[in-house]
Amino acid sequence: MNITPYLHFKDNCEEAFKFYEKALGGKIIMTSRFKDMPPPPEGAPSNEGCVDVPQMDMSAMGEKIMHIRLQVGDAILMGSDSPPVFEHPGKVQGCTIALGFDTAAEARKIFDALATRCTVTMPVGETFWAECFGMLDDEFGVSWMVNGGEKPAPTA
Repeated sequence: MNITPYLHFKDNCEEAFKFYEKALGGKIIMTSRFKDMPPPPEGAPSNEGCVDVPQMDMSAMGEKIMHIRLQVGDAILMGSDSPPVFEHPGKVQGCTIALGFDTAAEARKIFDALATRCTVTMPVGETFWAECFGMLDDEFGVSWMVNGGEKPAPTA
């Protein structure tokens, strides 16, 4: 099984993912825009097969991102812009993206890259569980934890 974070944004998904692509050293491997959505089959409701979403004109979303996929090594991060009907609060709530690295050097490199457009909420430093740990909130409303150089768990 793979667990893949799917982030929802308020009109800035593309900008966020271009930043993540650069900061994390990944590659955007798929981008779909709302304007490219095919119409529903003739006679079918426009939301067939989806949750009960009120009928909406998606043409207003136009160039906004319907779905984007970023690959970083073997990991995938996905996202989209939220249509107005979903009343996005402007930040991801109740979730933090945790990044783990084999070495403290790798973790510091990514932490520093993210920090160029983030507010550091816990400066990077050594902890009892890792040589390197830090936390940030980015300008797109996503919280990050960066961990590297894991220490062995104490034995009882």
